[in-house]
Amino acid sequence: MSWWLWLLFVTVLLFGFVVFRGAPYVPTKRRVLERAFDTLYPIGKADLLVDIGCGDGVVLRAAAARGAQAVGYELNPLLYVIARFISRSPLIQVRLADFWHVHLPRETTVVYTFGESRDIAKMYALVERTALANDSTIHFISFGFAVPGKKEIKHDGSFYLYRVVPLQTAQA
Repeated sequence: MSWWLWLLFVTVLLFGFVVFRGAPYVPTKRRVLERAFDTLYPIGKADLLVDIGCGDGVVLRAAAARGAQAVGYELNPLLYVIARFISRSPLIQVRLADFWHVHLPRETTVVYTFGESRDIAKMYALVERTALANDSTIHFISFGFAVPGKKEIKHDGSFYLYRVVPLQTAQA
């Protein structure tokens, strides 16, 4: 087998594996993302954005361009390398990790994800647990899918914005 067939095989294997653990790689268009950061959630210097499944890092770079710190988690080793190579900013960290097995940074103020229908509620629950553990409000931006049973505070095109408040704060 020639080297390019091996490369194709490994690439298909890597991308195929990730689909079983989460959403497939679907890059967010920069202009659509910019509109979401203008109208939905005006991200800035006071924010730490976490991108669940950061792919090539476009969301991380958009957040950093607005002065925010950004942390991306990526399961696909090939996309991780691409994101690390392209996202060279002191404001950006890219981690090769399965986000189901990590603790989000304590300073997290906003979580962005392109989830999918089977996982979006679990992702929201992860953010709820983080908000409770950190006793802080976290904004959750979902691209493509609404969270079942939760009411968004804003909706713009394919983006849904939720405010996740720690349970004890919400009851006070």
